[in-house]
Amino acid sequence: MEATGETMSYLSKHNIPQTLDAAVKNLLAVQPEDPKAFLAQQLAAVGTKPAPPIPDVTVMHTPQSRETSIICTIGPKVANAEMLGKLMDTGMDVTRMNFSHGTYEWFEGVISSKKEAEASRPGKWVALALDTKGPEIRTGLMSGGEITVIPGSEVVVTTNEEFKTSGTASRIYVDYKDLPTTVKPGGLIYMDDGLLGLKVIECSGMDVKCVAINGATLSDRRGVNLPNARVTLPAVSEKDKADITFGCKNGIDVIFASFIRTAAQVQEIKDLLKSLDASHVMVFSKIENQEGIDNFDEILKATDGVMVARGDLGIEIPAQKVFTAQKMLIRKCNIAAKPVICATQMLESMIVNPRPTRAEVSDVGNAIADGADCVMLSGETAKGKWPLEAVSMMCDVCLEAEAMFDGDGIFRYMKDITPRPISSMEAMARSAVSLSFDEDFAMIIVVSEAGTTQKYVAKYRPRCPIFVVTNKPHIARQGVFLRGVISHVVESFGNVNELLELACNVAKTKGIAQRGQKAIAVYDSDLSDGIEDATTCRVIEIR
Repeated sequence: MEATGETMSYLSKHNIPQTLDAAVKNLLAVQPEDPKAFLAQQLAAVGTKPAPPIPDVTVMHTPQSRETSIICTIGPKVANAEMLGKLMDTGMDVTRMNFSHGTYEWFEGVISSKKEAEASRPGKWVALALDTKGPEIRTGLMSGGEITVIPGSEVVVTTNEEFKTSGTASRIYVDYKDLPTTVKPGGLIYMDDGLLGLKVIECSGMDVKCVAINGATLSDRRGVNLPNARVTLPAVSEKDKADITFGCKNGIDVIFASFIRTAAQVQEIKDLLKSLDASHVMVFSKIENQEGIDNFDEILKATDGVMVARGDLGIEIPAQKVFTAQKMLIRKCNIAAKPVICATQMLESMIVNPRPTRAEVSDVGNAIADGADCVMLSGETAKGKWPLEAVSMMCDVCLEAEAMFDGDGIFRYMKDITPRPISSMEAMARSAVSLSFDEDFAMIIVVSEAGTTQKYVAKYRPRCPIFVVTNKPHIARQGVFLRGVISHVVESFGNVNELLELACNVAKTKGIAQRGQKAIAVYDSDLSDGIEDATTCRVIEIR
């Protein structure tokens, strides 16, 4: 990307090439006697460009308004209305139900408890997410609840259902029938996010004989990964279809679709939702293997959002490449205005410890700096000893990370890197954000029925809150997946001036805005003048 502003002046003054391409162009233009030496000089000059300024953040100061949303996985310990209410008060924005575990009766209880907790917190919008089992492989139950495998010991991995509920250190059941024909001698089998590694020795009948590469303690129904093996499981199983049907009947807002490998798999889920009259339910594609990365550009076009599911991803691809994959996936989502979640092992040590490791804190902060709209807690809230403390810690880290943002710089970057042409709706949203940087506006008000405009406003990361007025509760709940969005629901859309006045009054009661400040309003033109498929932007004064 070309340098601009003060950086451009600096480069021109000192005759420094702005990019590597510019260095090569200089070489071709000058045609020096010693091309190698000249090019080396030019490339060295590229490295002398002034670095971005270090953010001026007071260490002991913590901002008060959080923009990044927090997803909490629900387990038995926090499934009651009291604990769900406490999680909401502490910072939970999304309730995640993992359908790899649990019964419909149990999930009905979770949903009922969530509604009960929300009823006493009017104006608090918490989305309900269904995480599919997907084409994943899991172990069965272990004798006594857990087993300990010794390094170097022989372990038979079996598909024989006789051992489904009685796993031992020497024989572990998995629910993938084709396992003996999928893996080969010399191949690897990982269990529980790679905690236990097994090397395949021999395949016979329903059994795969292995040797333990390392020791580990394994509990019930742990995930299984087969690196570099081509798994034949369908993207949407009959169980997934039944689970999604159950979820739609019970008011889910989003599906986290596991192990998405192609855009066709996303479309299969959307077709199912359409048949259930639930097209409003968002589909987030979980990227968990190399095939998903290879096909990501097509997946991104089809999906409503993305989850960077680093647990399985870090086993399916080399662990050291997860760092690069995370940044690439998040950046592409940002450019496409698709919400993105960073997940797995973010505060893992808080399952047992009251405080996280320093590396975990940095991991959460860096995910937010990368551009994640949401961060997710898994075992920390599902089975951990310190669920409320984990959410509180994640809130604190979000606030600190957000304080580091160079809003103007992010806006300019997104503007420069976004492919052209852009839609009129995105152009209007971008203009609103640009205007918000020129003056000290209290907020950007978005009046939206479909929820599209708010995605484009959030894409450009305004410094002020995005206050969304909608007539659909599911749009308000889905708004939590967009950074910086605060929603308010009205019964119906009437006169646009009345809607904007209402938005200002609600914002004042929430402490978002004050009398005398200004706001930017973005809304569909048909609310005021009957012009369809257009978006209007204007400045209003808060009275």
